[in-house]
Amino acid sequence: MNVLLIGGGGREHALAWAIAASPRLKTLYCAPGNPGIAEFADCIRLDIADHVAVIDFCRLNSVGLVVVGPEVPLVAGLADDLREAGIRCFGPGRAASRLEGSKAFTKDLCAAAGIPTARSATFHQAGEALAYAAAHALPVVIKADGLAAGKGVAIADNREDAAAFIDECFSGKFGSAGASIVIEEFLEGEEASFFVLCDGKDILPLATAQDHKRVGDGDTGPNTGGMGAYSPAPVMTEDLVQRTLDTIIKPTIEELARRGTPYQGVLYAGLMITPEGPKLIEYNVRFGDPEAQVLMMRADRAAVLDTLDRAASGTLSGARLDWSNDVALTVVMAADGYPGTPVKGSQIKGLDAAVSGTEGVMIFHAGTARDAAGRLIASGGRVLNVTAPGRSVAEARARAYAAIGRIDWPEGFCRSDIGWRAIAREDTGG
Repeated sequence: MNVLLIGGGGREHALAWAIAASPRLKTLYCAPGNPGIAEFADCIRLDIADHVAVIDFCRLNSVGLVVVGPEVPLVAGLADDLREAGIRCFGPGRAASRLEGSKAFTKDLCAAAGIPTARSATFHQAGEALAYAAAHALPVVIKADGLAAGKGVAIADNREDAAAFIDECFSGKFGSAGASIVIEEFLEGEEASFFVLCDGKDILPLATAQDHKRVGDGDTGPNTGGMGAYSPAPVMTEDLVQRTLDTIIKPTIEELARRGTPYQGVLYAGLMITPEGPKLIEYNVRFGDPEAQVLMMRADRAAVLDTLDRAASGTLSGARLDWSNDVALTVVMAADGYPGTPVKGSQIKGLDAAVSGTEGVMIFHAGTARDAAGRLIASGGRVLNVTAPGRSVAEARARAYAAIGRIDWPEGFCRSDIGWRAIAREDTGG
């Protein structure tokens, strides 16, 4: 089978690594790809916003399956256009992708289906939002309604910060994503991520993970797209997984089907584990980044392509995907200046030594490129995902940071405490 993978970040590198292990794969194409993905795929220049061009490429190259990595093409309806052209696609259509494309849409769906989530209100004008936030109990969570690359969220501990973020949203900092906002109560508990595949009717639970959104140690500083993750999430017991399926995932899939917009692809639920049980924070309609990196390290890679294809073709019933009992942990190395304006163009050296010198380590490229001289350079904010397996979170973390110690990139930085909550739980036997 020929496969086209859409995207060029760390998530797509992890997916390419897994897909390449399939005995069914003939040729893997990736648009646009990156230097790491180029080890497994033919990286091509293709305007993924031009759906006709994507369809023409698939027909010309006998592509049997398109796997869409990022959310933007899904929200733009790429999956719909591919299916209409008779090309199988892993990823939900435009209507179902509103689960991520509009937080207000998801809140309305939760209300209709009785899904536990934070109480909230949606606003289209700054004045009403400011008045609501001024009267709301603190802390308060404020979210840009649309896609904002994981940065359109603020947890305000005081009235001044709440007002400032509301003004930023409506003044255009997040573009059209901030044209409306959702203000919701702050949920107390521990965050976790849960992933399932769906083919429109059947659901295959995958695995759990936990990530670290804040840029600084101790979960301090501004939100990012994610500075590290590990899988599985110790907080997600079998009972909590089942409760999440019964009270959150299944009602969502059923409500979308009832509306005539069945869901096909991976559904990523961001959860808060509260004293009352799991509550939905938000949905993503694609694999997380950097969660995909730890999921693919634990998955039976030889079976990943077949499982994705069954979700895309509506034949997921009876499928299974086996998972290693090992933990996987990834640490994001970012360019100086991130999550603000990252410093680009600095040379990165030592990756071969980092991989060969540390057992089981895989380095997934996110924001990398080759310069005119062929040197590997930083080309984005989050640049590398140093990922390692281990019998425990502590062992996986030790391997990841040992590999980071062998990377020569003075202009890069990372958090030093990825996995801290799980390691504390391991230390206490909890």
